[in-house]
Amino acid sequence: MEAKYKTSISEFFLLGLKDNLELQPLIFSLFLSMYLVTFLGNLLIILAVSFDSPLHTPMYFFLYSLSLNGICLSTTTVPKMLVNIQTQDHSITPTGCLAQICLVLVFSGLETCLLAAMAYDRYVAICHPLRCAVILNIRMCVSLNLFSLFISITDGLLHSLMMLRLSFCTELRIPHFFCEFAQVIRLACSDTLVDNIIIYIAVCILGGVPAFGIILSYIHIVSSVLRMPSPERKFKAFFICGSHLSVVTLLYGTGFGVYISSAVTDSMQKVVMASVMYSVVPQMVNPFIYILRNRDMRVTLWKLIARIAFLL
Repeated sequence: MEAKYKTSISEFFLLGLKDNLELQPLIFSLFLSMYLVTFLGNLLIILAVSFDSPLHTPMYFFLYSLSLNGICLSTTTVPKMLVNIQTQDHSITPTGCLAQICLVLVFSGLETCLLAAMAYDRYVAICHPLRCAVILNIRMCVSLNLFSLFISITDGLLHSLMMLRLSFCTELRIPHFFCEFAQVIRLACSDTLVDNIIIYIAVCILGGVPAFGIILSYIHIVSSVLRMPSPERKFKAFFICGSHLSVVTLLYGTGFGVYISSAVTDSMQKVVMASVMYSVVPQMVNPFIYILRNRDMRVTLWKLIARIAFLL
């Protein structure tokens, strides 16, 4: 049967786990809780860094940006997902779908770039401690942030514009909770070779290059730490890097898990759940990693909570 093209698309349908009606209340409660924890946890870090001047350092500047990005990424997907589950209306307009694709790509790319910038900050702090303030001044930190944002926005807009040239069939059901770019591309009836090539290039640039930068930074860090004569200094240096390494492992680990699950299983439900976890769990867990492993952050948060309680 010939594929039928649609010249004007009225709406897409986000199926998610639509067939499991008995799980809908549980899924709604789970992702609502995760979203609230993500929002509040990252907001606490943003407020702590904003109001405590001792935390106005490059490390906390990038942590502030990472927390803000985590809120934006979660807000791009989860609220719409919750509304669809609650109302049992799984439709989304083409404009809304395109906007969601663009924003998810922007914030996902920005997250990997920020983690690479944080790795560079750790490298400078441990390998060049006496020049740290000169190398990573406020101008350099802002420049790294703006450059990361520029690369991420360029990637998101490029993919979105490439999607506009595609023709879609009458089958517009997306087996996901949100408009995931790879799933939407599969619905196209026109040739997607160029789009797929751009996807692989973008993954190499926004996934591979930051990962290479992180690995390179930690090779130099480990080499420098092993040359330290004092065991206490070695422990302190590794402890400083522990939070960042945990966040990097979580992000790339869940991403690798999604890739493996899609390659080895035929169950679309398992792939959907793995993809949702990848887009929600790292942003939720990141604040707890930094709060639990960072004494300065814990002290600042207690001061902030005490100040808020006093005002109430």
